[in-house]
Amino acid sequence: MIGDVAQGATTIPPTASPEVEFISLSHLNPSTELEPVASRGIDLPYFRRYVRALEDAGYDYTLLPYGSGSADSFVVASAVGQLTERIRPIVALRPNTTFPTVGAQKLATLDQLTEGRAVVHLISGGSDAEQARQGDYLPKERRYARTSEYIDIVRRAWTEPAPFDHDGEFYKFDGFGPGFAPYYSPIPISIGGQSDEAFAVGGAKADIFSFWGEPLADLRTEIDRVHEIARAAGRTTLPRIWVTFRPIIDRTDELAWQKAHRYVTRIGENFQRHGLGGQRYRQDTPQNVGSQRALAFAERSELYDRALWTRTAAVTNAAGASTALVGSPETVAAAILDYVDQGASLVSIRGYDTLADAVDYGRYILPLVRQELAHRRATGRRGTLQAEHPGNYGADYAQYATAVRP
Repeated sequence: MIGDVAQGATTIPPTASPEVEFISLSHLNPSTELEPVASRGIDLPYFRRYVRALEDAGYDYTLLPYGSGSADSFVVASAVGQLTERIRPIVALRPNTTFPTVGAQKLATLDQLTEGRAVVHLISGGSDAEQARQGDYLPKERRYARTSEYIDIVRRAWTEPAPFDHDGEFYKFDGFGPGFAPYYSPIPISIGGQSDEAFAVGGAKADIFSFWGEPLADLRTEIDRVHEIARAAGRTTLPRIWVTFRPIIDRTDELAWQKAHRYVTRIGENFQRHGLGGQRYRQDTPQNVGSQRALAFAERSELYDRALWTRTAAVTNAAGASTALVGSPETVAAAILDYVDQGASLVSIRGYDTLADAVDYGRYILPLVRQELAHRRATGRRGTLQAEHPGNYGADYAQYATAVRP
């Protein structure tokens, strides 16, 4: 059924999202996985150029990542808010680093400064070693329980009209509030992860649930799982689904595959040589279930569905979001629509040549996806993009994928 669109099916599946919004990730300097730059600082002219490029390209959100050795995500998000008029900054926040009443205050302040654009992505922590760098020794299986309590507190801090006390498993305080309010409504809360604990908390409480790029059938199963948990919790509004990819595009599928093989060789060499992204302590089996799943998919096959490539995950030990979509802009846009058809309404795309890719995606991919969704709204039927650009559902694509080897 998933491949029906390659055969010309025009019926919109009942799981399809009627909308999609695009997310990128903000980069602070020109360093990339292809061309590492030995810097831990912010290149301000580059950062300004990058954020403005996202706005000009038509992205809806940008994620401000967080790590023990990176820039502070709140401060960077505030800068993004002032450098743009429309983009919504997503603050990556670890509950162990910011007390929940303070986190609520900081997020509401950002929301006021950006006139209602703030979003928060809560990171419970997938690596004991990384958590310990900032003094967090809570076992991994308890970190999502802390996140659950954190969500309850920040939401109450945003809405409670009178002072309140709290005495929970992880946090205790007396007489807090009323807290500083968001611009006009509670701030959307995103959660990601593939552990049982992540699903339990995210399904019951998150506004957004985040996945890395997976094969379509596997992702559909995971979406069903999140939504079943949400319904069991009595929710009538289900979490939005966020999926992340690292597209590699060129004018044709064949040229894109030539680029992809050049890229993966350089990326693999750089990870081995430089330990990019602090990955030296992650050379063994990763602790987080998301990375374990990505590596399992890569071991099973390099190529899935229309355009999903897993070799980029294999060479980086699945260090963060690393699965690629490979092909022409039309093929990659069609592949993104396959995920929209499975229920994704938030799609994060960021490349390996960061600034150039962000510009190219805005120029060549976002308009194609939005044009197709506009066609669906107007006609109640699929357009022709997915049928005309079959990618791996066609005869030649797999040959391109395997023809060029480093």
